[in-house]
Amino acid sequence: MKKTHYIHSLILALVLFTSCKSSKVARDVTSNLKLSAKQVVKENAKKAANFKTLQSKLKITYTDGAKQQAHTVSYRMQKDEVLWISAPFGIIRAKITPNEVAFYNKLDNTYFKGDFDYFSKLLGTSLNFQNIQNILLGETLFNLKDNTYKLSLHEGNYALQPKQQQDLYEIFYLLNPSHYKVQSQQLSRFKEQQHLQIDYLDYQNVQEQELPRTIKIIAVKGQDEVKAALEFKSVVLDQELRFPFKIPSGYKKIEL
Repeated sequence: MKKTHYIHSLILALVLFTSCKSSKVARDVTSNLKLSAKQVVKENAKKAANFKTLQSKLKITYTDGAKQQAHTVSYRMQKDEVLWISAPFGIIRAKITPNEVAFYNKLDNTYFKGDFDYFSKLLGTSLNFQNIQNILLGETLFNLKDNTYKLSLHEGNYALQPKQQQDLYEIFYLLNPSHYKVQSQQLSRFKEQQHLQIDYLDYQNVQEQELPRTIKIIAVKGQDEVKAALEFKSVVLDQELRFPFKIPSGYKKIEL
């Protein structure tokens, strides 16, 4: 597989992550650091994203060893249904639904249509549409209500980890006590020497909702490490959006 295919595919996996002003969410020094694990989970649920559509400019900075690339794309979401990105002039376009991942590349007349298996392998854990959407919205990879947790404090944040970790992986969450959104989430598969860390460096308030402004993603497998930074700009919610996507005729399907 060509190197360009690999880079575009990995960027897609990480992406798969305004008319109103966005402002940085400040830490509240009086935040309550005395809640129980159940109370923290309850407060986090209250902050779940609640909108129909989102659009923004998305800057993706990708680092593999000493090489770094930066791309700015148009990003659109219909919550729980579609994630869509398009590079300038539609040169590269991707559409992700709960059932399918698809993208095409006009630079080399290729396309891909398939499931989430390849991207799950890249990031070291089984992923589906909901997991990817959660990453992009600053929400936990897996629903906190599906487990019980041990609670501690770590550098001014709530630290949650399941009382009974999974056999295949271990998960660890840090929640910001000023808004109860995710500050960091880490997933490790020790036998496979794989580690995924997602840090939320900054949030923005858009129409009374806290949404990520900057996300840093680190994926490690053995001695290999790749990094990506996602920066969301000019975020607009609940406007009517289109998600145009049609693979041009004559394009060659690639296998990832």
